[in-house]
Amino acid sequence: MSALSGLTAAVEFTSVGNPVLNISIFGGFVAVTLIVVLRASRNNKTAADYYAAGRSFTGPQNGTAIAGDYLSAASFLGICGAIAINGADGFLYSIGFLVAWLVALLFVAELMRNTGKFTMADVLSFRLKQRPVRLAAAATTLAVCFFYLLAQMAGAGGLVSLLLGIDEKIGQSIVVAVVGVLMIIYVLIGGMKGTTWVQIIKAGLLIAGAFIMTIWVLTLHGFNFSALLGAAAERGGDALLNPGLQYGLSGISRLDFISLALALVFGTAGLPHVLMRFYTVPTAREARRSVVWAIWLIGVFYLFTLVLGYGAAALIGKEKILAAPGGVNSAAPLLAFELRGPVLLGLISAVAFATILAVVAGLTITAATSFAHDVYASVIKKGKAAPNTEVKVVRITVVVIGVFAIVGGIRVQGQNVAFLVALAFAVAASANLPTILYSLYWKRFTTRGAPWSIYGGLGSAIFLIAFSPVVSGGPTSMVQGVDFHWFDLSNPGIVSIPLGFILGWLGTITSKTLENPAIAAEMEVRSLTGYGAEEASDH
Repeated sequence: MSALSGLTAAVEFTSVGNPVLNISIFGGFVAVTLIVVLRASRNNKTAADYYAAGRSFTGPQNGTAIAGDYLSAASFLGICGAIAINGADGFLYSIGFLVAWLVALLFVAELMRNTGKFTMADVLSFRLKQRPVRLAAAATTLAVCFFYLLAQMAGAGGLVSLLLGIDEKIGQSIVVAVVGVLMIIYVLIGGMKGTTWVQIIKAGLLIAGAFIMTIWVLTLHGFNFSALLGAAAERGGDALLNPGLQYGLSGISRLDFISLALALVFGTAGLPHVLMRFYTVPTAREARRSVVWAIWLIGVFYLFTLVLGYGAAALIGKEKILAAPGGVNSAAPLLAFELRGPVLLGLISAVAFATILAVVAGLTITAATSFAHDVYASVIKKGKAAPNTEVKVVRITVVVIGVFAIVGGIRVQGQNVAFLVALAFAVAASANLPTILYSLYWKRFTTRGAPWSIYGGLGSAIFLIAFSPVVSGGPTSMVQGVDFHWFDLSNPGIVSIPLGFILGWLGTITSKTLENPAIAAEMEVRSLTGYGAEEASDH
């Protein structure tokens, strides 16, 4: 099928898909979640309530919210599309995203909950000098959240463009702006508690929707996964079943695959919006339970994406997916329409839209909290900011971040959202994870080592991305018509992650001033036992 005929089919599809029905379902979800957010906001009396939901959620509740936060547009729209187009190579995203949780569970979750209060910087600055470490941590938090927000905005534009038949830039820009405004409203009103409940609702809807579609696809193929793979190969070629379609088995492609794998596996344990969720539970035990619940829910969902991706390849075909508004990100909605027409399409697309809204709300409150708590309250006011003033600052920051997310989201329309999220993982793994591990496990670690590790990992990752095919020189680059790339890998993890560890080590061993060993011992006891950790708020 030619690109023109594919586009025509997509436009006809959206007409049959009944835009009025789709908008009605979207509106229903937004109305319900706004009611939930309003009810949750009634108990937002202190900074702990607004930032950490009063540490009142149980492990299963928080684990479901983590799954809701983590299963973003990349997981649903991006991975399904990646599998439909690139087969086995697309499933590498699912494997990397899931394996990464073992790193978070074994090395980070419990210790972060015991040591911190609201943000990642609380842990990093526990036994180091406050000002340089908090400023560095806030910078990398904002950078990671911004990259992640770009991915969600790209997914929002592609999804709604497909549903409403919008293929013009201005229409997609309006869609992104609407998502940004809704995100700002959620966070301004509900804080972390409202955001958490939205994520719990969204996780349940997303997993249920993916389960229904998975059973449907398997039913069409006699519950025989081999038959499904055969149908996909018959329509898209045998290459869909073998590794190497996207990442070749030699040269630059192999390095690009290794770089992606490193970013995915090590990135989760450094994602600020995931780390912040560990502070919404009352104890370290509940933090561990959160991660276990999240692993199970996320693992089951990624098995669904394997069926859905190959189902889209078998029932829709690569050409029609790529020609549709939204491109590769349209595979899951197109599959829903193929299975049951406009009703299932509307429901699944509303779930995907809910996914985007919930994730961007979580990212926004994380970034805003980092600025208000780490920069304004701890650095500018030197720990003497009034709680009410601090919450006002975070709300102002939410609006600013929302504006930047809207502008950035307009620029990245057409990019694969799973790929954009992988860039955020690379930045998190390069700048945050080395410093977190050194702070928790290396008593010798110094104040010089922390900024060196953070700024070195952050700077190298962003620098290499700027001069990679992601930005220029490729058919799907963010900047078209120019080519100034010289770094041939699409993901910088293979360079920037080791560099972050090396710079943290180098900064520490060259430090002439050692940190207070008594504070290091206190941090070790607190991280391992939970003695002195923040407790739940009374309501």
